Amino acid sequence: MNSQVASAKLYCNNLVQYSRRNTIEVKIGDVPMGGVHPIRIQSMTTVDTMDTLGSVEQSIRMIEAGCEYIRITAPSIKEAKNLELIKRELKMRGYTTPLIADIHFTPNAAELAARIVEKVRINPGNYADKKRFESIEYTEASYQAELDRIRHKFIPLVKICKAYGTAMRIGTNHGSLSDRIMSRYGDSPTGMVESALEFLRICEDENFYNIVLSMKSSNPQVMVQAYRLLVQKMDEEGFKPYPLHLGVTEAGDGEDGRIKSSVGIGTLLEDGLGDTIRVSLTEEPEAEVPVAYDLARRYDTRAGHDFIPPIDQYPITPFVYNRRKTRQVLNIGGAHHVPRVIADFSLKDKTTPASLYALGYRYAVPLDKWHITDTACDYIFLGDKPIDFDIPGTLGLIYNHKTWVNQKSQERTYPFIRAEQYVQGVELSDKLNFVYACLKDISNALIEKLKADKTAVLFIDTYNSHGMPEQRRLFVALLEAGCEVPVIIGKAYRNLSLEQLQLYAATDFGGLFVDGLGDGIFIAAENCGSDKSINETAFNILQATRTRISKTEYISCPSCGRTLFDLQETTGKIRSRTSHLKGIKIGIMGCIVNGPGEMADADYGYVGSGPGRITLYKGKEVVRKNVPSALAVDELINLIRENGDWLEAANNE
Repeated sequence: MNSQVASAKLYCNNLVQYSRRNTIEVKIGDVPMGGVHPIRIQSMTTVDTMDTLGSVEQSIRMIEAGCEYIRITAPSIKEAKNLELIKRELKMRGYTTPLIADIHFTPNAAELAARIVEKVRINPGNYADKKRFESIEYTEASYQAELDRIRHKFIPLVKICKAYGTAMRIGTNHGSLSDRIMSRYGDSPTGMVESALEFLRICEDENFYNIVLSMKSSNPQVMVQAYRLLVQKMDEEGFKPYPLHLGVTEAGDGEDGRIKSSVGIGTLLEDGLGDTIRVSLTEEPEAEVPVAYDLARRYDTRAGHDFIPPIDQYPITPFVYNRRKTRQVLNIGGAHHVPRVIADFSLKDKTTPASLYALGYRYAVPLDKWHITDTACDYIFLGDKPIDFDIPGTLGLIYNHKTWVNQKSQERTYPFIRAEQYVQGVELSDKLNFVYACLKDISNALIEKLKADKTAVLFIDTYNSHGMPEQRRLFVALLEAGCEVPVIIGKAYRNLSLEQLQLYAATDFGGLFVDGLGDGIFIAAENCGSDKSINETAFNILQATRTRISKTEYISCPSCGRTLFDLQETTGKIRSRTSHLKGIKIGIMGCIVNGPGEMADADYGYVGSGPGRITLYKGKEVVRKNVPSALAVDELINLIRENGDWLEAANNE
């Protein structure tokens, strides 16, 4: 416990009071990062870097959307040289936004780019190493020899950056950890952190400090753990507090990409971590900018939130996923039940069978039968408005206590009881009781009653502008008391756009589920979107936190100048053919830079290998090479069939 507590306190200034981590200032052209500066917004061009005018025009669209840094891929010397023409043309048009060269595999391109642009990004997984998915045995001497080899390759770039005043991002990608790192540390946050620190140690030995760090993954859970561990390790080893670039790689498009990004980025922003963010969507780069802006600007006024009692000891290990131990109450809690989704219909005048369509239940009149989809909610909170029809067999109804007393004879009907009523003593269901409380309601009397009541499920809420840490503090109180009551996490929103709801809810709930806290989710959203969209948002948050899988997951990169096919169009085609394959993960990668590595976490992969050519993967293994693009989606489907993972799409209409 004590070692966990010590570790937890290092990764952020405060677990409950918002305080942005103090970092050094890094100079990037005329737009410095870190220190007292606001969270910076950036994105990456998708046009071929050799298309000078196309790159310039796209960069201008990004800048006018609010982008503060423009990242451009430079996979070889020729692209690195062309950065000078792009920069010159932008300057002629009156734009001085700093440019960042994105480098993989090619130190000579990095060394040239560092003389031209304001910042270079290198990937320690492939700057001096290669990835063949080989396991290598090292002695201490042979491992040190590898570090010496890396130092020899890397120091020339460090010296150029010092001489030209160029900043550097050491950007680890979970999907491109080197075989050397994988062999020693495994496919883990520890390996991600060590991959970056090896390069950081060289920089500090050379007295170079104009550095930004990142720990990206397509899995938000891994990404969050890696950033937390990076901060802890930097503090332990006495490194300077370098700024952090936050991002979830290959997040995908639409609501999936927004929610997945918000779970990872938002969880860290809640704890005051992060100095620049990039939301990686399989969309045009200017579409990424307002999403990142909405995430960042939420923290401009966060410091003035309501007081939350401090956490003296944090009984959670923040670098490893462990689900909180709870007892089972019907289908809630316990070791094997996924988090439940509760829909809010309490503001509706009337709920009919047709109303349930939005919640994943489809009634077939001729068959007199309910069809239940994979995103069918588990309970509906109806407040004081009873329904008058037979409900699906997997659905439960929740009423305010006074209404439940008159409805309790109905099957699968349960009371919603405020904490003070519960402690004072009211009539209870003999099966399931939802007890509503905020942090201020948590008392010894309430906890003791919850511990003894095998029918109780705690339904928590917050009205604090810093709501996630307040609910975290509530969980700590339960853990300290040894109270194993299952917990539904709830929060209310109103008058937001649907996209804002997705971003804010994914942030507020995501950090708790990533830490293994919570046995259910309740989003009350007034004037924030349709019932269907709100229900899907809840399921998508659970999917992004890897706590409840309800659909196919697409690990889709955001496109860049390396991309060898139309990612948006191809992702749409693959999604339209495979979206019914619940639990299957499909990687869709524009090129081989991160593709094979990121697809180590995918069941199947679709990767651009050359103009008009696709390579298909099963896990890490290449199974079909040089497939013509026109045939590749069909071949992917055939591959899924051959491996026994194909199901015909059901027609529940």
